[in-house]
Amino acid sequence: MNNTAFSMTRSAIVFGVFFTTAICAAAENPPSPQTSAGNAEKSVQGRYFAKKEYAPAALPKFAATKDKLPAPIFEENPVWVRMYWKSWELAFRNFHEPAAGSGYVTQFSDAAFNQNIFQWDTCFLTMFCNAAHPLTPGIGSLDNFYCKQYDDGEIPREIDRATGVCFAAWLNAKKKPFYSTGGWNTGKSNVPVAYRGRKPPEQPSHVTLDALNHPIFTWAEMEHYRTVGDRGRVALVYEPLARYYQSLKVYLRQGNGLYMTDWASMDNSQRNPHLDGGGCGIDISSEMAMFARDLAAMAEMLGKKDDARQYRVEAEETAALINKLMWDPEKKFYFDLTLEGKRAPVKTVAGFWPLIAGVPSREQAEALVAQLKNPQTFARLHRVPTSAADEPGYNPKGEYWRGSVWAPTNTMVIRGLERYGYGDLAREIALNHLTNMGLVFEKTGTVWENYAPDSSEPGSMSGRDFVGWTGIGPILYLLEFGIGLMPDAPRNELRWELRGAKKVGCERYRFNGRVVDLLATYELPYPEGDRWRIRIVSDGDFTLKTISGYTHREKKFTVKKGENAFEVPAL
Repeated sequence: MNNTAFSMTRSAIVFGVFFTTAICAAAENPPSPQTSAGNAEKSVQGRYFAKKEYAPAALPKFAATKDKLPAPIFEENPVWVRMYWKSWELAFRNFHEPAAGSGYVTQFSDAAFNQNIFQWDTCFLTMFCNAAHPLTPGIGSLDNFYCKQYDDGEIPREIDRATGVCFAAWLNAKKKPFYSTGGWNTGKSNVPVAYRGRKPPEQPSHVTLDALNHPIFTWAEMEHYRTVGDRGRVALVYEPLARYYQSLKVYLRQGNGLYMTDWASMDNSQRNPHLDGGGCGIDISSEMAMFARDLAAMAEMLGKKDDARQYRVEAEETAALINKLMWDPEKKFYFDLTLEGKRAPVKTVAGFWPLIAGVPSREQAEALVAQLKNPQTFARLHRVPTSAADEPGYNPKGEYWRGSVWAPTNTMVIRGLERYGYGDLAREIALNHLTNMGLVFEKTGTVWENYAPDSSEPGSMSGRDFVGWTGIGPILYLLEFGIGLMPDAPRNELRWELRGAKKVGCERYRFNGRVVDLLATYELPYPEGDRWRIRIVSDGDFTLKTISGYTHREKKFTVKKGENAFEVPAL
């Protein structure tokens, strides 16, 4: 079954008659692409983004680029290396030039889900493309969203790849009061949002609630900055992102100060009916806290001290509300809120978003870690399932958001753990994901959209050859957690956590504008003890920080342009 056919089948299975009815209702007498484009011109799309036109360039091809890409050396598991190269091969199939008349301003990487580009998908695609910057259309793919931003700051999450127009079903073409086209999996479509404790927005939105979710652009931009260190990029995207943040406050913020979402955040999750009508999601609320923190960091970089101060205040205010209203002190977990303000009774992977947003106290973070270690909930054979295993409706084969393991949510969990100092658990989850992916790769020869939580199999509803966000595992996790390389471009520093007794390293590793060959060989015996002998060839200077995976002992070295050799004690 090809990807297009699979996507159509999957949509019918996931959303059923109610979703299909909703889409048909929204698409009744839809605006034509020409009409939509005309409306977009009247609303002055892209006014806050400086890039206005596409500069034609040759689209990169895998065969011609392979010898320039980072080449991992990992004798411990050759399967992972083969999976790495297969993932890049699949990724290159999904690189595109802007279609004529689309208004897109850059080449882009696409998830190959359907005929549209998606905000969520594209943000995660950039995270592994950073490893090959600037050889692939990674972070620039987000420019095609910024150039479609409406005058009030809204950015639609799903845009037609060919026309550059927001997906018709999510357009509020008739300027109705804010509503959700697909609803909350309750059998209702075109459902108005109910605001509690605040007045509805005075200005009609350009898009529906379905099109405003998972605001993670700043996360993707900060991941890029950590790897590449491009302050010019931060200056380019700051105003579009600040405008987007303000628009979400206008349309998504409930009277309690937290943020609403609908089915579009977690498709067929058991949580969705509890959000019916305008309930607040723990994921979207945490993402808005993270959004504010990231904007504060960007503003600080750009010398906008007043902006930075205001965003930090807003981040702390949102975090305080999350802890007050969404944390259950008895169950020791974060939950969504119903429209009535009650905590929804469903544990999902969304409850870990507060970690990456810096919301929990140390005690709350410890409780979340306990859930990640609990085999009855989230510590399944393949970690981390999107539904706790003890929830009604959990499917051990996956069933999309009823248990499947996804690269995006695993990455969120991993980065959240790192933020709170749980690096060993973060690495354990990343390598667990790689291990199970590798077992499936050996059986099927490819990578999948999502994976089963209780067996080393593809998810029961999963597209094959999906790169797509799935490339995060074989590419980013292999480099960061298998080989152990973690870049910090703003400090011009490369951290290398060394483990194992086999050759490990990477040729043509890229960070902060450097291209570096790295190789570590474990050698023994020595009078002083076992050690790694490191050889590095670099085209520029940087600081290398090594960490022994056994003792956590750190050493710093100054790497000079040219050839370098170092020795690091293992014990």
